[in-house]
Amino acid sequence: MSLSFRTARREDVPVIVALLVDDPISASRDTAPGLDYDDAFAAIDADPRNELIVVESGGEIVGTMQLTFIPGLSRRGAERAQVEGVRVASTHRSQGIGGKMMEWAAGRARERGCTLLQLTSDKARTDAHRFYSSLGYEASHEGFKLRLN
Repeated sequence: MSLSFRTARREDVPVIVALLVDDPISASRDTAPGLDYDDAFAAIDADPRNELIVVESGGEIVGTMQLTFIPGLSRRGAERAQVEGVRVASTHRSQGIGGKMMEWAAGRARERGCTLLQLTSDKARTDAHRFYSSLGYEASHEGFKLRLN
């Protein structure tokens, strides 16, 4: 399967949102009041440290992810990349797309000079944990979140 990766455009937002909510865990999450997908897209698009990516096959969007590049003083001032919202269309899963997406993300992070690519995954996503482990990712930290609204 031939895949192409590109920066998302505003007109891609409905497809991206559909990918993001196409699982029971994401579909059950509450949305914060006052937030808007178009505003969120505009903020991501305007920020040079964020890249919202879509993955296409045959002109169809089959995946998405967001990369955020984070400068820091830890690790001797190294920049790291955070990958979020990794989704493959349910009709295209188990075809190697996720692995190619993560390979592309690592390459993009290296291009930016990052020394670390990190992600979080919901504790209930055991299949995703096996997938990331199979790619060499280590479950090295315990994550914590605080809901602010």
